[in-house]
Amino acid sequence: MAESDQTPTDPTPNPRRRPTAARAAAVARRAAGRAGRVAGRVASAIAHPGRARRHPVLWRAATVLAVLAVGVGGAVLGILLFGRTGVDVGPFHAEMRLSPSASGGSQVNIPPLGALHLATHAGPAHLSITLDSLDQRRTEELITDPNAITRASQTAVSDVTNGVIRLSLRTLAVAVLTGLLLAALIFRRVRLVAWSGTVALATTAASLGIAAGTFRVGAIEEPRYTGLLVNAPAVVGDARRIADRYDQYAAQLQSIVGNVSRLYTTVSTLPVYQPNSETTRVLHVSDLHLNPTAWSLIRTVVEQFDIDVVIDTGDINDWGSEPEASFVDTIALLRVPYVYIRGNHDSYLTERAVARQRNAIVLDNSIRTVAGLTIAGIGDPRFTPDKQESPPGSGSLPGTIDSVLNSGRQLADTIHASGRQVDIALVHDPASAGALAGVCPLVLAGHLHNRTVSELDPPPGSLPGTKPTRLLVEGSTGGAGLRGLEGEQPTPLAMSVLYFDRLHALQAYDDITVGGTGQSQVELKRHLVGEPQPAGTATQAPPPAQSPPPTPTR
Repeated sequence: MAESDQTPTDPTPNPRRRPTAARAAAVARRAAGRAGRVAGRVASAIAHPGRARRHPVLWRAATVLAVLAVGVGGAVLGILLFGRTGVDVGPFHAEMRLSPSASGGSQVNIPPLGALHLATHAGPAHLSITLDSLDQRRTEELITDPNAITRASQTAVSDVTNGVIRLSLRTLAVAVLTGLLLAALIFRRVRLVAWSGTVALATTAASLGIAAGTFRVGAIEEPRYTGLLVNAPAVVGDARRIADRYDQYAAQLQSIVGNVSRLYTTVSTLPVYQPNSETTRVLHVSDLHLNPTAWSLIRTVVEQFDIDVVIDTGDINDWGSEPEASFVDTIALLRVPYVYIRGNHDSYLTERAVARQRNAIVLDNSIRTVAGLTIAGIGDPRFTPDKQESPPGSGSLPGTIDSVLNSGRQLADTIHASGRQVDIALVHDPASAGALAGVCPLVLAGHLHNRTVSELDPPPGSLPGTKPTRLLVEGSTGGAGLRGLEGEQPTPLAMSVLYFDRLHALQAYDDITVGGTGQSQVELKRHLVGEPQPAGTATQAPPPAQSPPPTPTR
């Protein structure tokens, strides 16, 4: 029988003859399977140490993992609980604190003004410095001795350096001690406790070493501000002039301490008024004119001054158009009552958009009690945006002065008819306030983009003993919007915090002024409310340096 010319096929080919990709896939599957089995055995060893002792390799792996976890966990716990120290920086008593962080960096807290955030280093350690109080003796020296601030700022670098060294040593100590204590509670074996302490020491030292090794001198040139300091980068000074050298970094640190010292000592010389738990705090804003910067400033003041109610005397928009309606959505984020009246740049579309906010209260010839205060208000009868014609459906009204005067009379009639004692009346244009003289003790207005205070004479025939009505006209919280850039200097952002006692009488008010676009001045002036001035007189709060003349709304 003849032999076949064909080569017989091997039903079980040699694995070595497989294509390279197939062999790699098979190796990967086997490796994954082994890793899964090892991981499962390690987990079982940790959960069942008695069984694990029968597998020495697994037992050692489980022990190593446990020591690492306890050492690192103990270090983190110790740093969170005890990684802080107190240090004197110039006139301040500061608290320095280290905390675990994925991004590193440093933060200087200056309550109640806000904070400076600096990307000074990388690594898992974050440094926080809080200037929490002023030393009374050193503060008095700053006030009485002109050279005291200079001397205090000159020692700032060494103060901070010594504080960081003390904090680092303390952090190492508490991390190791906490790691040892935690290991002693879990393992109760001297060798494992010692290894856990070593892990805690190595982890903490490595973190501090990474922070020191990645320290970036130029970080002071790129600070990020939060709180009121968002509007006051001048607290740090002109950081763009800082070169990448330590001595100039140190000079900038001295500038921070010196400028903040001046700010604190200025605040300490304000007239003394101590609000108590029964004080009602009202934030008066006006004429935002679509400036989004106004919202960030309002939110900061609401939070830091513990505001109970915000009062807006109009011109929140510019054109009163429907696309502008979304600008008022930030009202809901304030989380305090927001009392609003319409300005001459606000249409009825604007008014309805405000009314849709859950915390908003719109007054239009009406009276409401908010935060214990009885407030009456009426919207401006005009709609006069900067255009020739009003948008369709905007509710345009004639812009005559007679209508402005008549709106004040309407509100006065509403107050008389209600029989209620009104604490505050709201109008947009101060020209409407005349009819409210003697009707209520306080009238708030806006419109002029210039802060003024005056007393209104009670009308003839008023009851004997009727006191003058105080009229507070607010500046523009939005810096007059785009109009604020028309003059040589931008219009500053202005708002006031009003303090009312338990009898709803105005006791004091703080005028807050922030430099306009491109400027950085922040000014706080406190006024105590005494006996009313002679009727018909007016006082005007002086504007900050380089402020422009008022730009009235048209």
